[in-house]
Amino acid sequence: MDDAIKYEIIMYWSKEDDVFIVEVPELPGCMADGRDYEEAVRNALVVIKEWIETAREHGKEIPEPKGRPIYA
Repeated sequence: MDDAIKYEIIMYWSKEDDVFIVEVPELPGCMADGRDYEEAVRNALVVIKEWIETAREHGKEIPEPKGRPIYA
């Protein structure tokens, strides 16, 4: 499975920008947008991969995907 797919994403509609915004909380500063839901997800996968590649190139730590939250 592609590592980019394993990261949590948070998506919301920005009325101000008239686009869906995607944030990747586990990767600081990693965000994308899209005119519709599908485009926002596709763009998020691209920027997640780019974030990971850039971190590797600069010798930065890449956070492990946390996966699904577990509640007691």
